[in-house]
Amino acid sequence: MNNIFDSHAHYSDEKFSEDRYAVLDSLFSGGVTGIIECGCDIKSSVEALALSEKYAGIFAACGIHPHECEGASFDNDIPKLTEMLKREKCVAIGEIGLDYHYDFSPRDVQRDWFERQIQLSLELDMPIIVHDREAHEDTMNLLKKYRPKGVVHCFSGSVETAREVIDLGMYIGLGGAVTFKNAKKPLEVAAYVPAQRLLIETDCPYMAPVPFRGNRCDSSMIPYAAEIIASVRGTAPQEILDLTAQNARALFNIK
Repeated sequence: MNNIFDSHAHYSDEKFSEDRYAVLDSLFSGGVTGIIECGCDIKSSVEALALSEKYAGIFAACGIHPHECEGASFDNDIPKLTEMLKREKCVAIGEIGLDYHYDFSPRDVQRDWFERQIQLSLELDMPIIVHDREAHEDTMNLLKKYRPKGVVHCFSGSVETAREVIDLGMYIGLGGAVTFKNAKKPLEVAAYVPAQRLLIETDCPYMAPVPFRGNRCDSSMIPYAAEIIASVRGTAPQEILDLTAQNARALFNIK
């Protein structure tokens, strides 16, 4: 398969420390045409930009992840983030959002950072990449308040929540979870999402699809998710890859 566009990846993660460039070189010679490399704090956002400047097919997203909010400072980090977001290869603010599963940062701090970064996305007219784990109500309240452009990545909600996201004009990102044994909700969402609002992703090095679950994930594994999504939508896997590549380029304004 070809024309694989991974709309959410973390190749700056330490799990790629030993072979990062070899992996990326092999991906771009093996059917991958685009990758959105997502930062989680200032350091990883700088690394995302560096990768985007090394590879024509990599585009950066810069942002403060909910896990990293407690250690971040509006006064120090918003100016740094704003400067990075203005770079040519930076196409989104992300990964940002709320995570009430791990609660690595206090929830009020998470909400403050999520709201400030949504505001920044409106100021700069950029899409956001949203992390929402067990925080659907608060996530949706902020998205409805500001109505930013963007995607809810690694979508774990119901069809009803997906409908709310789509009604806001946003996209739904699906990945390896659709291949998991008990993937009832992801499959229902995969069948429901309108064609023009669907993205496909890895969240690598995490969320490897079956039959690689538990191993390090990379963008070459996306066809396994595409096959499952295609099966519930009654189409061909390559059509899913072509569609999601087109959608990613539209959302992130990639010519």
